Amino acid sequence: MKSFEFTPVNMPDDVPKLRANVRKFLAKELAHKQAPDKAKSWSGFDAEFSQKLAEQGWIGMMWPHELGGSEATALHRYVVIEELLAAGAPVAAHWIADRQSGAHIMRYASDEVQKRFLPAIADGEMYFCIGMSEPNSGSDLASIKTKADRVDGGWVINGSKIWTTYAHRSHMMIALVRTTPEGESRHAGLSQFIIDLSAEGVRIKPIIDHQGEEHFGEIFFDNVFVTDEMLLGKEGDGWAQVNSELALERSGPERYLSSYRLFEELLGSLEENCDDITTATVGEIAADLWTLRQMSLSVAGQLADGKDPSLEASMVKDLGACFEQTLPNLVQAQLGGSIPLDRANNLNETLSYILKASPAFSLRGGTREILRTIIARGLGLT
Repeated sequence: MKSFEFTPVNMPDDVPKLRANVRKFLAKELAHKQAPDKAKSWSGFDAEFSQKLAEQGWIGMMWPHELGGSEATALHRYVVIEELLAAGAPVAAHWIADRQSGAHIMRYASDEVQKRFLPAIADGEMYFCIGMSEPNSGSDLASIKTKADRVDGGWVINGSKIWTTYAHRSHMMIALVRTTPEGESRHAGLSQFIIDLSAEGVRIKPIIDHQGEEHFGEIFFDNVFVTDEMLLGKEGDGWAQVNSELALERSGPERYLSSYRLFEELLGSLEENCDDITTATVGEIAADLWTLRQMSLSVAGQLADGKDPSLEASMVKDLGACFEQTLPNLVQAQLGGSIPLDRANNLNETLSYILKASPAFSLRGGTREILRTIIARGLGLT
């Protein structure tokens, strides 16, 4: 069986100052936010807040100065992300572009394309979405039908994508499409393109979820033209590229902090003398949080060292989703007893929102079944 690695991380000396600055900023900017709004965490969309965050230099932190970044380490970025999520900041507008699209562009796009997109992302003015899932494909990305045909000066794309987060509020998409017919290898012949969502032939239909919110969208491509420079990496390398992108998607603290605001509201509602059951429950939640944080920090440390922690990131994502889905049920079971009537209703409203949102926690970024298959392969078990 192959090994995996979760090791302690030594944070840079200037991290305490950075953390204090982020907390001061958030205390001011989020003072007017109500508990249910904070519960939305990284699904809360607020373009004005993203631009204020950009003014602090906290978007695209790891990128070169000439591309809008501050050349910070993965650990510096981790601290900022951790504070944003713990405070319940509305980061969805810039989230995907900062977390993965920008890094993907830096790795696979030309210098000209990098200069076109990365500074705009770092300024909090350009938002990206991810074009992977398709109707009738589920989690089987190799079965996608959207295709790109070569024409003079570029490509013409036809097909559709679905369950695309904030497609209707994004400017650009990085899409996985088929550029050659499927052969013996289902994973061959796939490529990635940057697509302007305002281009002729693009139609976006928001999807209203069970909470009445529009987090997702369906996108249709009808003879959408993209230039050659919008091809990311090499034609046919899309499968390997999309897997490296998914590693970025699965490696952050958002994979265990989506329910964190509920824990904060729970602690604020407790009486000084809790009964033994509630005390044990709080201890169990705190222990799980601490363990997940150390594992997630280790992934960030490996990224800072230039390693590829895809296996470890998948483990954190799977365990984190289990924790996030269990937490609201634990809190619901403890209502009453040591938890008095919440006159401000913050705990109840936060619990209500997260209970409804939590089923999606094990779907986004890869289903539990997909992740466990990746983990098994990474460990040499299959």
